[in-house]
Amino acid sequence: MDSKGVVQNYYNSNIEEITGDLNTFFHEDCCLHWNSSKGFLVLGFKELETFFNDLSSSYKQIRTEISHLLQEGNLVTTRYTTYGNTIENEDEEIALAHYMSIWEVKEGKLYKGYEISQLADDYALKINSFAEIKI
Repeated sequence: MDSKGVVQNYYNSNIEEITGDLNTFFHEDCCLHWNSSKGFLVLGFKELETFFNDLSSSYKQIRTEISHLLQEGNLVTTRYTTYGNTIENEDEEIALAHYMSIWEVKEGKLYKGYEISQLADDYALKINSFAEIKI
């Protein structure tokens, strides 16, 4: 599988698949540099494991909708929105956040990531700014 396929497979996976076996998606020496709405974070494998376990305890389902997916060598850039169904309200899906990320793929796994996110807003969704582009 090429680097683009590795990244696309990760974003198309559900939260149970990711938390079930993080080794399937992330290199053991992975590092994510994340500029989030809560500040700058650097997450290694163990921190990502904790992050996904916390996420799965709050959300019944997480879905990613990719609008852009570009590859150059082993680097893949994505633009996407995440949606979730909380444990408390499984029937309602809400937009959670918008992301732009760059992933370096090594040995068929996510190795180095650079990500920026902001909380989702209805305005961007209504003007179709994050509409999926067929790739």
